[in-house]
Amino acid sequence: MPSISGTSDQANEAGKAVVDPLEALERHFGHGGFLDGQDEVIGQIVRGRDGLVVMPTGGGKSLCYQLPALCFPGVTLVVSPLIALMKDQVDALVDKGIAATVINSSIPWPEQRERLEGMREGRWKLVYVAPERFRAESFLRALEGVEISLFAVDEAHCLSQWGHDFRPDYLRLGRALEAVGRPQCIALTATATPVVRQDILQVLGLRDPFEVVSGFSRPNLSLAITAVEKKAQKLARLREVVGAHKTGIVYCATRRKVEEVSETLAAWGMKVIGYHGGMSDDEREEAQNVFLRRDADVAVATNAFGMGIDRADVRFVVHYEVPGSIEAYYQEAGRAGRDGEAAFCELLFNYADTRTQEFFIEGANPGVEAIRGIYRYLLAESSDEFEVERSIDQIADGAGLKNSMSVGSALSLLVRAGYIERFDIAGSRRRGTRLKRPEVMAEALELDVDAIEEKERRDRDKLKAMVEMCYARSCRQQWILEYFGEDDAGTCGSCDVCRDSGGDEREPTEAEDLIVRKALSGVARMSFRRGGRWAGRYGRGKIVLMLLGSRSQEVVAAGLDQLTTYGLLKELGSGYVNALMRALADAGLVRVETGDYPLLTLSERGDKVMRGKAKYRLAWPSREAAPPEVDLEDQGFDPGLYSRLKDLRMQLARAEKVPPYVVFNNRTLEGLARYQPGTLDEGLQVPGVGEVKAQRYLRPFLDAIRAWKKG
Repeated sequence: MPSISGTSDQANEAGKAVVDPLEALERHFGHGGFLDGQDEVIGQIVRGRDGLVVMPTGGGKSLCYQLPALCFPGVTLVVSPLIALMKDQVDALVDKGIAATVINSSIPWPEQRERLEGMREGRWKLVYVAPERFRAESFLRALEGVEISLFAVDEAHCLSQWGHDFRPDYLRLGRALEAVGRPQCIALTATATPVVRQDILQVLGLRDPFEVVSGFSRPNLSLAITAVEKKAQKLARLREVVGAHKTGIVYCATRRKVEEVSETLAAWGMKVIGYHGGMSDDEREEAQNVFLRRDADVAVATNAFGMGIDRADVRFVVHYEVPGSIEAYYQEAGRAGRDGEAAFCELLFNYADTRTQEFFIEGANPGVEAIRGIYRYLLAESSDEFEVERSIDQIADGAGLKNSMSVGSALSLLVRAGYIERFDIAGSRRRGTRLKRPEVMAEALELDVDAIEEKERRDRDKLKAMVEMCYARSCRQQWILEYFGEDDAGTCGSCDVCRDSGGDEREPTEAEDLIVRKALSGVARMSFRRGGRWAGRYGRGKIVLMLLGSRSQEVVAAGLDQLTTYGLLKELGSGYVNALMRALADAGLVRVETGDYPLLTLSERGDKVMRGKAKYRLAWPSREAAPPEVDLEDQGFDPGLYSRLKDLRMQLARAEKVPPYVVFNNRTLEGLARYQPGTLDEGLQVPGVGEVKAQRYLRPFLDAIRAWKKG
């Protein structure tokens, strides 16, 4: 591993004069040494290499480019996505006596021009620049003659459309690098899967880059996921967390929810600020400053809040609703405990909240026909100069779209394809659209259909992975680390699952591992691969019957007795295999796909375990204590009970605002009326009742059946 010592001499040999980094660290930041990972990264940068750095929140990413900036003779450009983030970092640098400034849309052009002149004169060491500045050729021309020693791209996951926070303006940075003479470039982020990391390297065109991926583990964070069915439960749990931990951030999915939750906290007597995209720039800046000054204890915010926020005493982060991806969840959770002290992170999970994320996914992924429809509307409404001054909502109405978010996404795609450009409307905060190739009709647009469909699939897969983690009963941090590609991640010992296991979970013996891999092989044989991901064909019941070697009609008729895994676990008995399947689900090795029927399939982690590529721990079912096999007897169809169960289903469906079949379909309802189960284990044997639906819906049906039997 490269070290800091000797870097000045080697950098001088490369033609770039460098001040000793350790000397600069002590002089400007008052530190006598580096945090884990910083030594290696800074050593590579001062040697003149391009690079990609993935370092967890709180790991000291900013210093990795701020310190080299002080060692190099020219200016360091730092691309940063948020005005608030830039202001926070620039203020901190200026307080240390470091010459730093910012250039973004909030700065008037004459002042921007003055700061650019200061760059040419060498008055600045670090200049933070918003990515949209690189849209303007005038800005790129203004950088001519500026000695740029380092081009640092912060929050680099925004470069990748496979990342959780893709921003089209970041795509211009590869071209911008060429326009300013291709200076040394460093990309930094806290969260990036292997796919996103590869995308960053390609978009920026980094030359022979080094890659440093520090561990994603945050051992000071205690992660928890709590299932909540109703709003009252959410608020009660939120009150407990805030009361226990005092200072923190509550993340909400929408502006409306931010306002609602912040008003509730204020009514409880708490010092709170709200923060969301519907506020003006001045309002957001003031809210953030109130939180940073510690004039408020709790911030209730949408996901934009907190990027680069350096408040050390954030002791909790609560996700009021499920985020859209594990990347987003972990980045936001990582804003707690930046001082390295213990912090608490809790997600309040209700599956119904995924509808909001589904809406966002639809908005971020307009289909090809929607894109053509928007372009067709622009053609029809354009002026003689081929310009359209319509708001996003007006375009959505004109194109017949319900989700106005999809308009912005479609316009960004059309900009990148070269069919339109966006411009500022004089005297207005709105932007207009100019057709660059008006001779092209909507039907003739050349669109990368495969890429458009692939992005939507990946976005939906991210949400599925997030939901899988919420349902899994395996170590939260281990699940996240494996998601980011760490194969040998151990359990954290501090998340809710690790605490609740009470030491009952353990690694398998050799014989137990063979049993698990046989069971997973059986699940795989009854599943299929779709888009590189496992998808289910059958429910848990049929899979268990196949593994037990059952000769029942439903097994034989489906040809399941011909599978190579048929009867692999017949010596274990149905009670044990059923309990084992539940343990595998709790450990996140298998997952349930909900729909008309709950289908069981492998998770990506289960696939690795099946192939012997990953370690795992399991709460092993006891052979003696395995739940007894229950034979349900058909009581005959009772139309009165069926009608009562049907009314109950309608009540539950209305309460959750879902179609009745989402609760149980008619066939399952008939099965409940026929077999009249009295316990959860009996209910799970009714066709169409799987683990997920049993947990969410079965108890009121069992209560109704018991009441019916009593007369």
